[in-house]
This record gives sequence, C-alpha cells and structure tokens, in this order.
Amino acid sequence: MAISPNDNFTAGQVLTATECNQFPRGVMQFASSSTNYTLTTSDVIATGMTVTWSAVANRYYKITYYEPQVQTPTAVSGYVNLSIKDTNAAGATMNYGRLQTSAAVTITGNVCVTAVVTYGSSASKTVVGTASANVTTGAPTLQRAATYPAFILVEDLGPS
Repeated sequence: MAISPNDNFTAGQVLTATECNQFPRGVMQFASSSTNYTLTTSDVIATGMTVTWSAVANRYYKITYYEPQVQTPTAVSGYVNLSIKDTNAAGATMNYGRLQTSAAVTITGNVCVTAVVTYGSSASKTVVGTASANVTTGAPTLQRAATYPAFILVEDLGPS
C-alpha cells in the first residue's frame, strides 16, 4: 500500500477531519511485566506480553516487544527466540529476534523485536510476545524487575 502523508498547513487554512485522520494516533496499547520467566522449548506467551486494541483498516501499526535481559542456555549454539505473533502463541509470526551463544556458556543481552503491520478491515486485534529456547540446559530465562520491565507496545503510525 502507498503511504498517505498529510499536506502542508498555511495560516488561515481550515483544518478538516480528513487532515486530522492523517495524523498518527500514537500509543494504542501497552503492557509490561517485571516478573521473571523461565523458558521452555515451546513457543509460549511470555508473562504479561499480550495486548488487544481496536485496529482501523488501512492504518500502519508499529508493534514493539522488548525484553531487558535474556539469558541463553548453557549449550553450544544455544539460543532464545522472541517473537511477535498474531492472536496467540500458535498464531502467525510477524517478526522475531534471537540471542545465541557459540560456546557452552550463558550470555545475557537485551532483545527488541519490532513489526509494522496493516489490516484490511477494522476489528479488535490481539498480538502476543512469545519466547522459547532450543534447549533448557542451564535454565534460560527472561530476567525482569520493576526498574527494568519487559514490554509490548502498539503505536498507530498513520494511514497507509
């Protein structure tokens, strides 16, 4: 779809509803969690990483899923996958990120996954942040706290 930018404004011009609808609408939904989560080898919704909002047809939405401290398994080529998925843990993957180690040691890093989507019709939409590890050696975890929570955020960027 083509981008539909707003026009230029001049002094004395009347602002119309159409022009107002061209503006981004900002934050549509936000969820955060400061609860640690121990990973399994199945894609599971990470604690607190579910958001639902009323999507409007033909608008762009930016979805951001952020984990502040991801600890990998202690296995050669051990990795953790974080995904943004449609509807539930079995839904279509919108995008994913991975933290991987090449040696049998745990590494810790933050992971931020972002997807930009548009929908053909207006409806209530749910997206989730899922996490999994390829092995559970060394108990891979998502480390969170009140001062560094995980979050999932939906922002309206404007019309497509």
